[in-house]
Amino acid sequence: MKDNNLLLTNCSPEYWEFVRLLRMHKDVQDGFIETQDITPEQQVNYMSTYSDCFRIALLNGEPVGYVGVINDDIRICTHPNFQKRGVGKFLLKECFKIWPNAFGKIKISNKSSRKLFESCGYKLKYYIYEKS
Repeated sequence: MKDNNLLLTNCSPEYWEFVRLLRMHKDVQDGFIETQDITPEQQVNYMSTYSDCFRIALLNGEPVGYVGVINDDIRICTHPNFQKRGVGKFLLKECFKIWPNAFGKIKISNKSSRKLFESCGYKLKYYIYEKS
């Protein structure tokens, strides 16, 4: 898939449930630093505040992933059916055009995200240690 098949759009209310369901999808949830169940009501409250910070990737009019930046921290996710097809790279490149100072906090175990960020020119800058 090439970038020209993808379109980036604002995260209007019609996409809020897509973001919620993708964020909680069993095949992607482990990649996030924090995992939690999100109710539809919690999503509406969250997106009412932060939807301007998110963009949706559309393929033939259907949402296939999202990127969001809050406090310069990137949140990115591609639907499992569209992973390894350039959607993440498209989202990250478009993200940088909108939020040039944004950065990614990535779990050490999330090899796919580490590889994605590195392929888009991001470099490892910090290690953060937490007591388990």
